[in-house]
Amino acid sequence: MRKLTYFVACSIDGFIGDPGGDASSMLAFVDEEFFGFLTGEYPETLPTHGRRPLGIDDLPNKRFDTIIQGRASYDVALREGITSPYAHLREYVASRTLKESPDPHVEIIAQDLVGKVRELKAEDGELGIYLCGGSQLAGELLGEIDELVVKTYPQVYGSGMPMFGAGFSVTDFTLESVRMFGNGVLVRTYARGR
Repeated sequence: MRKLTYFVACSIDGFIGDPGGDASSMLAFVDEEFFGFLTGEYPETLPTHGRRPLGIDDLPNKRFDTIIQGRASYDVALREGITSPYAHLREYVASRTLKESPDPHVEIIAQDLVGKVRELKAEDGELGIYLCGGSQLAGELLGEIDELVVKTYPQVYGSGMPMFGAGFSVTDFTLESVRMFGNGVLVRTYARGR
């Protein structure tokens, strides 16, 4: 069974973006040490259009071969004219409003999101599934998330888009590791408590 991993950036107070979803303030913390961690441990989480100019387009996928993202996350790339932001992965976009994919490499999941995720998790394979966001999608898939990798940036937002846009529900996870960086970023990995 393949794992669904929510690999997410957030503020100290648990927001993945401001009320409109913008998290660009967190980019200031992607220094040499942290960038080395991302390219060394999670290279496939860097979008294709960012990998090419950095000369890291040939890095192999280490943890994921599939990505699921929500419509709002996908729209960030579409606004830049990028229709396949993660061309090095199998791409799925969960959307009830996007009727047709603008790219043959991107499949739209319009119905039975949980069923599709279960189907992907049941596939044979060494690599897992990267849940890219956003908040509403993570809330809908909370019951299917096997692992959380939370990159916490040393910022307080006060309000904004929560990590999970869902109703109240207690879901236990077990802390597996914590890594601290010189710039104050923490990366915590949790496994679902079963």
